[in-house]
Amino acid sequence: MVDDSRMQRRILSAQLARSGYEVIEAGSAEEGLTLCAERAPDIVLSDWVMPGMNGLEFCRAFRDQNRASYGYFVLLTSKNDKNEVAQGLESGADDFLSKPVNGEELRARLAAGERILTMERELRQKNRLLRAAQEAIERDLSEARKLQQSLIKERHRSFGAAEVTLMLRPSGHVGGDLVGFFPINARRVGLFGIDVSGHGIASALMTARIAGYLSGSSPEQNVALILSEFGIYDGRPPAEVAQHLNTLILEEMETESYFTLIYADVDLVSGDVCLVQAGHPHPAVQRADGTVEFLGQGGLPIGLLPMADYEQVTTVLAPGDRLFLMSDGITEAATPSGEMLCEDGLSRLMRDSAKLRGQAYLDALFWDLSEYTQGNLVDDVSAVLFEFNGAKTNAD
Repeated sequence: MVDDSRMQRRILSAQLARSGYEVIEAGSAEEGLTLCAERAPDIVLSDWVMPGMNGLEFCRAFRDQNRASYGYFVLLTSKNDKNEVAQGLESGADDFLSKPVNGEELRARLAAGERILTMERELRQKNRLLRAAQEAIERDLSEARKLQQSLIKERHRSFGAAEVTLMLRPSGHVGGDLVGFFPINARRVGLFGIDVSGHGIASALMTARIAGYLSGSSPEQNVALILSEFGIYDGRPPAEVAQHLNTLILEEMETESYFTLIYADVDLVSGDVCLVQAGHPHPAVQRADGTVEFLGQGGLPIGLLPMADYEQVTTVLAPGDRLFLMSDGITEAATPSGEMLCEDGLSRLMRDSAKLRGQAYLDALFWDLSEYTQGNLVDDVSAVLFEFNGAKTNAD
């Protein structure tokens, strides 16, 4: 309670004490500011007209104090002009009481202030709980991202006749993209890219499960491999791999998620490529002279329709050619105005980087992609780069 009139303070203090309030008195705004800093009262009653610092100046200074909770500020005034009331509200006052103060009105206004303070405390507590929950989620997402990145055990491998390089750049903490490769046998390698619908933990968990079905370290679980009667692994045709995964998702996984797939079976000696495209962007072949061509006709994603049919596409790589499997985070990357890169734009970027190889080639593509979008990449970016050198001969 702040008022330069000692009598007014005594009258109001007695009324407040009878209503159960603990009252602290101050004879000036300056003294009131000191008490507010020391005691942090819930409610402040202040006269408007006082010598020295007046009620409006006191209110503004009170609002500038660093408080842990909200303070409810009531101005006591004989002013009733609308412009002056507006001035008081702009200074940070919550309510007004006309002098002389009516006891019942005083209790009613303070009760309203208490309700607001109670709601503010409840909101503050809920915000604390939300912040704690958010911090826990952030920690979980950080760990999930580490686990997702750990699914790619090798980013690069040389097979002598060819080299494979991978790129995975999630747009957030975790995403639904995954790329990888595995040996099928001594002369063939499987390359794959998947993109699970959505983002976040649910997509990352499904991605991790699918990774087990295309694992190079556990060939007995790899659905792309078949163990012959002689104990030697061979590869399923890519279309059968897509059909098998489609059945697994629809019949064994209780999920509404689906994913796109690109899977290629590549012969390291002949350069023959057989692949299936299931909703994934068209794979690109960049020839040794830098020209780019796109393969495939599309196809349904995995996990949408039972008994879906998938078609195979074939091509042959000559020495110096490269096969590029990419996610839609590349082809659908857009400028701030909404113009997507699409296949024509990707062809241009690939031609610009044609003289580079391996990780340097992928880094250059990603840099150019970031420049194109002005740093606004909103989707995961993943790719598999297969560079065919040609099989070694005795003459070599």
